[in-house]
Amino acid sequence: MSMPSLAQPTFAPPCGPVVGWVDVDVARATGIPYAHADRFEAPVAATDWTEPHDATTWSPSCPQQPVPFLAEVLGSTAATIPPNEHCQNLSVTMPLDLAPDERVPVMVWIHGGSYSSGAGDVPIMDPRALVRDHRVVVVTVTYRLATFGFVGGIDGRPANLGLLDQIEAFRWVKRNIAAFGGDPERVTAFGQSAGADAIAHIMATPDAASLFSRAIIQSPPLGLARGRAKMAAAMAEATSSFTPEMTAADIVAKQPDIVAAGTGFGLVSSMPYGIQYGHDPLPSEEGVNDAWSAVANDIDVLIGSTAEEARLFTPRLEGLQKWISLRGVGPAIHRLVVSALTKSMYTRAISDFAKRYALAGGTIHSYAISWSAPGNQYGSAHTIDLPLLFGDEQSWKAATLLTGATWPEIDAHARTVRALWSSFAHGERLPDSGSIPGVLTYRKA
Repeated sequence: MSMPSLAQPTFAPPCGPVVGWVDVDVARATGIPYAHADRFEAPVAATDWTEPHDATTWSPSCPQQPVPFLAEVLGSTAATIPPNEHCQNLSVTMPLDLAPDERVPVMVWIHGGSYSSGAGDVPIMDPRALVRDHRVVVVTVTYRLATFGFVGGIDGRPANLGLLDQIEAFRWVKRNIAAFGGDPERVTAFGQSAGADAIAHIMATPDAASLFSRAIIQSPPLGLARGRAKMAAAMAEATSSFTPEMTAADIVAKQPDIVAAGTGFGLVSSMPYGIQYGHDPLPSEEGVNDAWSAVANDIDVLIGSTAEEARLFTPRLEGLQKWISLRGVGPAIHRLVVSALTKSMYTRAISDFAKRYALAGGTIHSYAISWSAPGNQYGSAHTIDLPLLFGDEQSWKAATLLTGATWPEIDAHARTVRALWSSFAHGERLPDSGSIPGVLTYRKA
């Protein structure tokens, strides 16, 4: 992303005056605080201000450990963004030519990263093209991660802090986004991976229908959402000695110990950080299906996955490598493993969610993305949807996920996907079935 120009548009939302910036062909207001919280405490809405807030720097990232594997695959991480434990900030990107009284649909992005990495303003998730070409306002949210945001539930420490952060961000949007040209009655939540899982679970909270009316849920690992209580308790116990005097860096350094406490609990241990049922704001695990059914008539949903989600992870399964390298049968073994893991972690639970939601009266379409970079080892892996929505050639140039594809090819497909996503956000009713040839198919559940 480029740096601010000298042009500085001003906005007057209820939270207080905001000074933004013009970034070539879009307007921005970045790094706006939506909440604050002490360590391991629930967030409260940011206090309103009276002096102009300088919204010309990117939101800080939550302190986190580097993920070299993802840095290689995606070509970009949150490492380029300065960390701050008080990271509850959001950024708004909007069309340059909005009329003073014009209000366009709002899309609120919740980033993924296994609830332990990432940030709202990572360059590969820049929504510039979506905003510029499809007349929407996009809000990107940064929230607490890992031990800061998704460990708790014992000794009076709340669980689900990162999820509570996100809910505060949606409340900020509903209250303030009209000042930035957004329509608070046309808010679409969208997110990928852990971000999609979070959106699905916000839909199970009491205030969901007041926060957004549409949701695009991309590759949610719903197959890992159940049966996590014992693992979560073990991880929370591993943090019982943490004190307020510890620095954020000290807590990040101890993260491998926390993750280690969450091993040995089956497949769910592959994503140790996550939501906890039965803790504010979520219902019990037994009650979550009813909570989703209760909101089915209020929130339209587009949900789906990539065709080969697990191809992102199989290169890291050391015990598998000797089998998939076997002459002749190796590729077939690899395909079987990818298919089984993709079904267990993603597609089976997504299909069940869609069927239940439709039976409850909800309007829901499911999709499958099949596009991949030609000859690329990752195929249609988890995260292949990201370059079809965000970023530009510069931000994606180092991503091994895209090796084998030219940028004109990627961009041509991305234009069609962004058009579909934005038409959904604009309130257009999708046909019962449809496709983008060579990229994805979708159908009504």
